[in-house]
Amino acid sequence: MKIIKFDVGDILQMRKLHPCGSDKFEVMRVGSDIRVKCAGCGRDTTVPRIKLEKNIKNVETRGVKVE
Repeated sequence: MKIIKFDVGDILQMRKLHPCGSDKFEVMRVGSDIRVKCAGCGRDTTVPRIKLEKNIKNVETRGVKVE
């Protein structure tokens, strides 16, 4: 499995929508668990890295798309 590189402040576009309707999350903390904040409603949550990486569609690093 390929490890996806991202840092604090990056925007993650997810495959599934958050219940508020947004598919973008901002990375707040990086480690074995990743803390992300929804760009739509502002709710933050901590997700295990493995689960999060499976659901990432795209990573926008400081406004620049990275594939």
